[in-house]
Formats: sequence, structure tokens, C-alpha cells
Amino acid sequence: MIGVVIPAHNEEACIAACLASVRRAARCEALAGEPVEIVVALDRCSDRTAEIVAAFGVTAVALAVGNVGRARAAGVSTAITRGARWVACTDADTVVPPNWLSEQLAYGCDAFCGTVAVHDWLDYGAAVRRAFLAGQCEADEHPHVHGANLGMSTEMYQRCGGFPPLDAHEDVALVAALVEAGARIARKVVPAVITSARRQARARGGFADYLRALEATSLAPVPVLRAATE
Repeated sequence: MIGVVIPAHNEEACIAACLASVRRAARCEALAGEPVEIVVALDRCSDRTAEIVAAFGVTAVALAVGNVGRARAAGVSTAITRGARWVACTDADTVVPPNWLSEQLAYGCDAFCGTVAVHDWLDYGAAVRRAFLAGQCEADEHPHVHGANLGMSTEMYQRCGGFPPLDAHEDVALVAALVEAGARIARKVVPAVITSARRQARARGGFADYLRALEATSLAPVPVLRAATE
């Protein structure tokens, strides 16, 4: 069985599209009918997120920790308890492609690190888009780590200690632990996922804060260099 873990904090605007895309990926013919268990870790949700998740009939884990590392870990623990041999992680504001799960498994590695794309840039200017693209490595063996596009075998996840209880960059810490444990990691451009360019971050230091930092840098005044005078 394959587990898919999605942490969520007040995601009523996005969670339905995310779950629908994961369901499509779960029906991919290349999976040869292997069951897929979707687990949503509901962390301090006060909107309609839980209601929408229930309507999809997927597994929900209710938390009140305000910590994305703990939320991901709780979701993975539930998926493993239910029999997952492989766990894929994404975010509630992300849409995955139909081959998302099958391609991860096809690489035959212990873990998968994928890339993200942004299609709706909202009110961000062209300079931010250029800065984002300039920092992206669109080639295999890329250095990026995104919790929105990550997968690993249950065996290797447990061997490296799992997601640490961090408020941010828990995905980076996990991949560092995987490297330390000797995991074979497929750092591939395909399959990529589409994530949101929203300004309101759900996790401090996450993707939304990264984009806002790029914007701040792009809007910073450029120093004027004056020629030296005698």
C-alpha cells in the first residue's frame, strides 16, 4: 500500500483541488491497482477544511500542535500503521500530476525529491517570477527539497528517524537525515507539482515566505555608483 500525507491548517480554499488530484494519481494504471491511503493531518483547523476532507472520505488525523513537522510525522505514522510501504508527501495548496505516485516508485530508489512549479502568480511582479526561475535547477540531480513533492520508503523513513518536530524546514532536515543514513535519493524534475503563490504563509519560513523574500529583494533600491572626484 502507498500512503499520501497532507498537512493542513485552514485550507478550505485549496484542499478539495489537492485531494482530487491525489485521487487521480492513485488511479494511475501504472500502479497496477495497488491501494493508496490518503491521510490529512488537520492541525488547528477552524474553517471548513475538516468538513471537506470528510466529504472526500479520506483518513483525517486531528491535531492541535501548530507545527508542520509534527503534523507530517503524525500523518506518516498513521499511513505506516495502516500498512504503507511507501509514503508520498504534498501540501494542501498543491496539485499533483496523474503520474505523481507511479513515477516516484518507478525510479526504484529509497526516496524521491521533486520540484515545484507556480502557474498562478497572483499579484507578484515579473521580477519575482524571474528571481524564482533563476533559482530553480530544471535538471535531474537538482539540490531542491520541497515537502510538497517528496516521497520515501517506509523502511528508510523509520531508519532515519522520520520528520523532526520543526516549525519549518522539516523536509530539509528529513532529507539530510536520509543522506546520512545512506539512502539512494532520486532528485528528479519529473514528476513536478503545481503549488500556490499565496502570500499568507501556513508555516513560518515556508514557500510563501520565500516568495515574499524574493519580492523584497527585487524591490530593494539599487545603489547609485558615482564616479570619484578629485
